[in-house]
Amino acid sequence: MKTRTYIAALVSMMANAVVFGVGALLVLYVPALEAHAAVLLPIVIVAAFVTTPFIGWKLAPRMRARNWRDGEYAPARSR
Repeated sequence: MKTRTYIAALVSMMANAVVFGVGALLVLYVPALEAHAAVLLPIVIVAAFVTTPFIGWKLAPRMRARNWRDGEYAPARSR
């Protein structure tokens, strides 16, 4: 496998924790959503597992870039 795939897998695991945490907090802290937590929490879990591989794949090249400026890869300047 390519390096991007390995990095994407590692980033996906961390992104999964963040996406699930944000979703779970929203469900548990908003009173209108808390009433339906038994249904919404499994939806949050599935949504986190579905979305995080795409997040990891998008962030993987950025993790490899040595100098990332303004959203684009900028090569290092020689001194």
